[in-house]
Amino acid sequence: MKQELKTQAAEKEETKGDLKILEEPIDEFSSEAQETSRKEKDKKTIEAVINIYTSFNNTLVHATDMSGKTLAKVSGGMVTKHGRLKANPTIAMFIAKRISENLKELGVNSLYFRVRAKTRNPAPGPGANAIIKSLSREGFKVLNILDTTRFPRGGPKKKGGRRGRRP
Repeated sequence: MKQELKTQAAEKEETKGDLKILEEPIDEFSSEAQETSRKEKDKKTIEAVINIYTSFNNTLVHATDMSGKTLAKVSGGMVTKHGRLKANPTIAMFIAKRISENLKELGVNSLYFRVRAKTRNPAPGPGANAIIKSLSREGFKVLNILDTTRFPRGGPKKKGGRRGRRP
C-alpha cells in the first residue's frame, strides 16, 4: 500500500531543474493542525476585574467577574496583624498570592486591573505595583491597567484655612 502511494506521488511529480513541482497542492490544514486548533478553542479565557485601592496606610484588593459579582476580597489586615505593615509592598505580594489561589480555583486566566489611590493623591500607594507584578508572575494575562483615582473638580473648599497649613 505504501509503495503504491510512493509510486503514484513519483508519477505526479515533474522536475524542472532542481525544483520539484507537485500537481496536487499540499493541504495546509492537516488533521494534526485541526486537532491543535480545536484544543485552543476548547480552552476558554475567563476574565476578571481586579480593583486595587492603595493608600499609605492600607491595601485593599477586590476581585470581581465582568458583571461585578465578587469573587475574592483581601486586605492588608487579613494578611498581617501589624498596622504599620498593611501598605507594605511585601504584604501586597502576600495579598496577591491569596487572590491568585482563589482565582485559579475558579478558572480565571485573564485580568483587568483598576488601580485607585486616595482622592487628590497624585500616585497610588506602594502596594499597587507589587500586586500587578506578582499576579502576572503567577501566570495571569494582564489585559488592561486603568487608573480610577478620583479627583475633585472645584467642589468644596480644602481644609487648612485661608493661609493654608503651616508648620
